[in-house]
Amino acid sequence: MFDNNTWERCVSFHGHSCPGLAIGYRAAMLAQTELGIEFSEDEELVCVTENDACGVDAVQLLTGCTFGKGNLVYRDTGKQAFSFFDRHTGKQVRVVFKRQFRHEEYADRAAVEKAILTAPTEELFDVKEPSFTPPANARIFRSIACEDCGEVAPEHKVRIHEGRKVCLDCFPGYSRGW
Repeated sequence: MFDNNTWERCVSFHGHSCPGLAIGYRAAMLAQTELGIEFSEDEELVCVTENDACGVDAVQLLTGCTFGKGNLVYRDTGKQAFSFFDRHTGKQVRVVFKRQFRHEEYADRAAVEKAILTAPTEELFDVKEPSFTPPANARIFRSIACEDCGEVAPEHKVRIHEGRKVCLDCFPGYSRGW
């Protein structure tokens, strides 16, 4: 499963090699195998990542799921988990990193990274069904100029404050302290 050229592309994209990138690399490769897919040109493949760590860069590069296309969605659970949905076939898979690496078992971070890149897949990941449905296709919203700062924001991110349309940065918010 390990391909040095593909790994080096991930390292180049991310900026350095690390254990987190290795997790994303292995997760993306596993998802591609499970779903029988390669690269998403548009939104035919969707990934819901439950973390915003290094591995997400490998997922973007290898699967074509990106924030810009709207087929990479962040669901903040803090878990090293990635759910993939193939919109064409209806296939889906949730890949959850399960291996706990105790740094005292390895000489250094490079050794942990190597262990992740070479360990049998079943030792690294649980393969499950996602417990949620895939997100809707990305939408394009009308742009609204903030009446305070003048910057443009999509209409679903604009609030009314004292009768004026304002962006989230200019909206003072409200809380009763709960």
